[in-house]
Amino acid sequence: MDNALRLLTDEQMRTFIAEGFLILNTDFSKTFHDQLLEKLNHVYQNEGNPGNNLLPRVRELQKVFDHPVVKGALTSVLGPDFMLHAHRHGHYNNSPKPGGWHKDSYWGYYRTRNLRPWWAMIMYFPQDTPLELGPTGIMPGTQYYGSRTFESDECAGEATAKGAAGTFALIHYDIWHRSTANTAGLDRYMLKFEFMRTQAPVAPTWDNRNPEWVTPAAFSTPILPHEALWRDTWNWMSGRSTPEDAGYAETDGDIVTLLEQLRGSSEEGRVRAADQLALLGGKTAAAGAVPALAQALEDPFEPVAINAAYGLARLGDAGVSALLQALRHESKQVARSAAYGLTAAGEQAVDGLTEALQSEREETVALAVFALGELQDKAASALPSLIRLLNGSSEAVRRVVVEALGTIGDPGIDSVVALAKSLKDEDVQVRFMTGLSLCKLGAKAEAALPELIEAMEDENRYVRAHAAEALYYIGTPQASAALLDFLRSSRWCPTTTPASTFYP
Repeated sequence: MDNALRLLTDEQMRTFIAEGFLILNTDFSKTFHDQLLEKLNHVYQNEGNPGNNLLPRVRELQKVFDHPVVKGALTSVLGPDFMLHAHRHGHYNNSPKPGGWHKDSYWGYYRTRNLRPWWAMIMYFPQDTPLELGPTGIMPGTQYYGSRTFESDECAGEATAKGAAGTFALIHYDIWHRSTANTAGLDRYMLKFEFMRTQAPVAPTWDNRNPEWVTPAAFSTPILPHEALWRDTWNWMSGRSTPEDAGYAETDGDIVTLLEQLRGSSEEGRVRAADQLALLGGKTAAAGAVPALAQALEDPFEPVAINAAYGLARLGDAGVSALLQALRHESKQVARSAAYGLTAAGEQAVDGLTEALQSEREETVALAVFALGELQDKAASALPSLIRLLNGSSEAVRRVVVEALGTIGDPGIDSVVALAKSLKDEDVQVRFMTGLSLCKLGAKAEAALPELIEAMEDENRYVRAHAAEALYYIGTPQASAALLDFLRSSRWCPTTTPASTFYP
């Protein structure tokens, strides 16, 4: 097997951005998968589902994540320093009924989901999985919607991860998916692992040949157009993340006609009109597009609102003002769409978002913090205001603040001290999000070592895991020594089971 990383091509990356998934294949031998299945059957039949201990209990799986196709795909989407998350699960399915459509949670709590790919999942199939064996079903393009935009459980356009043993689905963490019906009456395993980006992109990490966004040549199924959003994501992943250097090509269009379509009865027509207005950018400023797009933020069909938000992000002060006003909207969906638009607006949104941190409305503050976090180094001036929010704010606000502190610019000692203190927060979700932020800061977080060492004794498994990961990413001699001490005392033996406690 060639060990060189198989990075994604430009076309594969474009498809991932637009559709939210790729179906890829490894080239392991039949013998490898036969042995893997034998081990899985033994574990599941004799011990039950190993849950988060899936990888140490079934050691052969490490070879999967060392495979150049798997590692290359993850490097392409999440960067070379991606993190394998402590949560993983082996799904066993022999049900003749399909599962329900859903997005995976973030371990039991709500958070504003990133449209940009900070998170991804791999769903690996260790056996031949034809359609009748119940592969995972995926609804293309839905990673950008908080609401379910399709009505029927049996939906046209559903993609499935069917294929030979070694097939895997690389998916945007937030895409709508489900298990399909296993009508074959045979065992089916799907091994799910989660991954997190630890560094914002500064350059393409896939096999990039063309720096500009090009719409994919073909889609697996018709999806709604989000060209402005797709281009923003492509540019962000390429290290270009401001409207000024976004490289948007002006498109031809009759603005009056587009505005009429934006108010029409066709959902698809409104989506396309909002997207075209977004692509026209500054040309629409003098044609009444700002109030029309601001009104479209309230469209009940979320894809329209998303495109309107990205259109307003490209319309200067007037567009940003409309988004900031919508951030305070009583509808969570409207306010969330506005927050996404503000993340694409660049530095011109920072002052207004910082002012929104003083709102008495919790949802407004949390969304403003989220948008500032997505603006990364551009939001460095907001750090003092964000740190102050850790004192006296609700759990929901504190959770998003500690996450933002891991992505905004050069954190400085004040941010690290604030995060170190948050490792002792009474809310467990604040604590484990703090650990993930310290992973992103790496060596800059060395001042938090005492608190991280203490956090490895936390009652929550994810707080402990994230603290250990943070020590790994800090990587200094003291951090590495503390991590080694922790691992030595918590060493896992993959062959010790209730049936084999000591021998052989």
